[in-house]
Amino acid sequence: QVQLVESGGGLVQIGGSLRLSCAASGSIAHINVLGWYRQPPGKQRELVAIITSGGITNYADSVKGRFTISSDNAKNTVSLQMNSLKPEDTAVYLCHANLVLPGRLGGYPYWGQGTQVTVSS
Repeated sequence: QVQLVESGGGLVQIGGSLRLSCAASGSIAHINVLGWYRQPPGKQRELVAIITSGGITNYADSVKGRFTISSDNAKNTVSLQMNSLKPEDTAVYLCHANLVLPGRLGGYPYWGQGTQVTVSS
């Protein structure tokens, strides 16, 4: 059974930094894409950043220049370094992975349980 476990959320002041981490475990043949989404209070889930197994990254316009996504393919982990945090970054941050399972074709989406990030003054 595949699990994604996040860590690193919390309360931070405006302009501060946080680092989120996510580890994928279980029976995994290959990871196609790892990423982070967020769901602000009362709003829909939105993409924050993704990274492919080849290292190609994509960011939401709202976080470009402030957030950096990175991954360790050997450890099946993905991290999100968040700098210059703003109140509008407050959200539940969810780790996402598109995985290939042993003996199966195609990729399957998996989600972590989410970690709260709160930016306040």
